[in-house]
Amino acid sequence: MLLVPPVPLCVPAGVFDAFGWSASFELTCRTPDAGLARVPSLSADNPAGMAFVFTAPCDFLPQELAKLHVSELAHEGEWVLAPYAIDDATDLLYERGVAPSSVLCLATRSLAGLFWGLHDWAHFHNHGPFEERAYTEHQCDTAALTWLRGNAAALGIDAETLADVDAVVKEIGRARFAAEGIEAPG
Repeated sequence: MLLVPPVPLCVPAGVFDAFGWSASFELTCRTPDAGLARVPSLSADNPAGMAFVFTAPCDFLPQELAKLHVSELAHEGEWVLAPYAIDDATDLLYERGVAPSSVLCLATRSLAGLFWGLHDWAHFHNHGPFEERAYTEHQCDTAALTWLRGNAAALGIDAETLADVDAVVKEIGRARFAAEGIEAPG
């Protein structure tokens, strides 16, 4: 179980229309017994081997068989949120008032998957029109980094690895802001 408490808003208030609509506190996370793999390296892409497993029926979200994405971390017959449906889940969970933790847990085999899973977890709890992408992603990056740091000891992640993740995430963020012609926050 990861501790994922609410993270304060760090972007302009208008970026989200329902910031913190569902408060986050804990996230069940399945990882390999041997620990999180350090490859693939963290990049701007969601890595393979990371998925949100359904823990309760949720027929309004697109699903795929868990064994196709996280076979070693899933039980027979389990389903995961279709990887292409993160945005759908963000919208539909909010519209229906379904707390993400009531229907989903995270399964990942890598550190990169953990970071992006935490990032997506932040999306699920903060609804917005996604019109200011760099700011939206910055808020979710900030939450994911905060949660990663807070759970590092329990996950066996050392300070050097955290610093490396932080540097990569900040570079990804700077590229997003540059693409929108906006100066990145400090």
